[in-house]
Amino acid sequence: MANMTLTKTPMPEQDPQVRARNFKEVALGYTAEMAIEEANRCLGCKNPKCVEGCPVNVRIPEFIGKVQEGDFKAAYEIITSTNALPALSGRVCPQESQCECKCVRGVKGEPVAIGRLERFVADWYRENVNAMPEKTASNGIKVAVVGSGPAGMTAASDLAKKGYQVTMFEALHTAGGVLVYGIPEFRLPKAIVANEIEKLQAQGVEVMTNMVIGRVLTIDELFEMGYKAVFVGSGAGLPMFMNIPGESLVGVMSANEYLTRTNLMKAYTEEADTPVIKSKAVAVVGGGNVAMDAARCAMRLGAEHVYVVYRRGEAEMPARAEEKHHAKEEGIEFKTLCNPIEIVGGENGRVTGMKCIRMELGEPDASGRRRPIEVPDSEFMLDVDTVIMSLGTSPNPLLRTTTPGLETNRKGCLIVNENEMTTRDGVFAGGDAVTGAATVILAMGAGKKGAAAIDAYLQGK
Repeated sequence: MANMTLTKTPMPEQDPQVRARNFKEVALGYTAEMAIEEANRCLGCKNPKCVEGCPVNVRIPEFIGKVQEGDFKAAYEIITSTNALPALSGRVCPQESQCECKCVRGVKGEPVAIGRLERFVADWYRENVNAMPEKTASNGIKVAVVGSGPAGMTAASDLAKKGYQVTMFEALHTAGGVLVYGIPEFRLPKAIVANEIEKLQAQGVEVMTNMVIGRVLTIDELFEMGYKAVFVGSGAGLPMFMNIPGESLVGVMSANEYLTRTNLMKAYTEEADTPVIKSKAVAVVGGGNVAMDAARCAMRLGAEHVYVVYRRGEAEMPARAEEKHHAKEEGIEFKTLCNPIEIVGGENGRVTGMKCIRMELGEPDASGRRRPIEVPDSEFMLDVDTVIMSLGTSPNPLLRTTTPGLETNRKGCLIVNENEMTTRDGVFAGGDAVTGAATVILAMGAGKKGAAAIDAYLQGK
């Protein structure tokens, strides 16, 4: 029976006051009853616009129909026919600007909670079935995948399904890319990522860690070793800074470093090899999802005050509405229409404060957003002992500088054609290495497209 309720079935969550001091997952997930109740809000449109909004074209009405029937295993099989990583995308994908924004139920109320249902199905399967995929018979053709984030994992999975002998090279000591070093445990438990890596290995993908391509091996050497094609999904891990006075002080770091120490190196545990500074007051400069992640980690690491400092207004913040909402619930203070102009330190070289200036919004700039303009004589001091810069990232130049013929644009992103081949024959690329920092699901879509292009290339099509 159709559920014509105008609002989504609420997702159970940890209490904000409790979760602000632990790293356990915030959202607790639907029960089977909740999932069926929410699935019954779907009208099963004959021409589903939601599918058009999905970068990997999940067959959304079909899988939701199976949830309505309580056949969660069939729902999982439908999702994974196009999406190799539903437990991940169900958690971190910005559904509100993709599939859900196309949902007709959103015209007169809230759209169907597609992401929550995808997460439920993936979690149910992992907890109740968790069958490892079967390995496809090998065609003997070797393909290298550089990077084990969402683009690399998706490309590796799709290529393995086609019978290719895939090796996935990861620079860090744990596979998963941004999924393990960038996204906090409270948003994406690392056991889930590890489970997906295990599935890749069951498909026959060889995972090699501590392999910095461009240092340990070059792309040219990969071809000499017998790899017939290379997919580069190395992400965008080079942080940007403001180049203001005081950025070299102790206590200033990039969000990438802060999150890597926290998420990958477990800085919140007593036995951490690479602990982070125990801060009393933290300023996170930036307004994206990474800024929210860093701010929320700082609160969990014991800070008494955490500020998000952003030069535009809250409405212009690129972070997901859900992330901003959760951050505020947890006690993070938003200092909008403010911009740092200097980081101040004491005699010991440590941060003691950050000088900011008030901003106002002028005419739209090239991005379409109103340009922030400094308000004269509006400087003020923010008392903090740690400053985290979350201003965006760009691809590491290592591959470009060690691979002849590999061209990038002015932002350092690899240039690809419509088939995701770079300017070097046989080298394909996708995800943040091509687009700059973007979303997990867009990287997955690029990995999917790249795998199809590599298959066509190697089959002479």
